[in-house]
Amino acid sequence: MLGVDEIAERLGSIGFCCRECGRCCRRVGEDSNLVLVGAAELREIMAATGMKREEIVEPYPEFIRAGNGGEYTLAWCLRRTLDACIFLKDGRCSIYEHRPWICRTYPFMLVDDDLMVSECPGLGASISPSAARDAAADLCRRQAAEAEEEAEIREIFLEAEIPPGKRVVIDSEGMKVLDG
Repeated sequence: MLGVDEIAERLGSIGFCCRECGRCCRRVGEDSNLVLVGAAELREIMAATGMKREEIVEPYPEFIRAGNGGEYTLAWCLRRTLDACIFLKDGRCSIYEHRPWICRTYPFMLVDDDLMVSECPGLGASISPSAARDAAADLCRRQAAEAEEEAEIREIFLEAEIPPGKRVVIDSEGMKVLDG
């Protein structure tokens, strides 16, 4: 597992400074700005905005068929308009202080023991050692939060009985049957 110092060093060699262009929040392809949200992140956004779950998220679009005609997916995504995340207002994130991990750490992501880098106009810019270390620490916290979320989902999934003919989302807090 990569440590904070090693990740910070790699971030320093890559370079990054957010240009606040909002490109990562805009839809340029079918799933170009698909933002997965964990249950804890969703609760935080709900508390900050006063919005209901169904106003904030939609099920991850790929469903898996259960043997009884039911279908399930294992994630929520922030809702989007035809061209952007619903929280992109006047070119800025309206939930910036409560944004999900994927947004906080973009364009970087830890996958197993590797640092993945997404396309972003801010790459290659100078980054201070302290900013690189902060970003590295965030990436490690994100990886830990996602691993915990996955373990909780796995536990719930193993006990779940998908209702026949229904579509459900299984998250770390349980199974939610979708209406309609």
